[in-house]
Amino acid sequence: MVKVMWVFVLALVAALLLVTVEKIPVAEGVTCSVTELSPCLAAFMSSSQPSASCCAKLREQKPCLCGYMRNPGLRQYVTSPNAKKVSNSCKVASPNC
Repeated sequence: MVKVMWVFVLALVAALLLVTVEKIPVAEGVTCSVTELSPCLAAFMSSSQPSASCCAKLREQKPCLCGYMRNPGLRQYVTSPNAKKVSNSCKVASPNC
């Protein structure tokens, strides 16, 4: 009887654990590659408005922006006045790095 009770308790704990794990938000992996921002190139290099695909990529790449800002070869592009305009147009706040 005690053995059956322990099996029941363990099964209940396992079921609760599975339900809990399903509700934990898991961040999807983002590939930090500046080439992912290629839809934004025209907007970064001129005063043209960013496209919807540019804004989507900028939102997707937001976790990577600090790394781009720290890279001496990329800093001038991602901190330029046009890049700031693109961020504002896409409603993507500049990260605090």
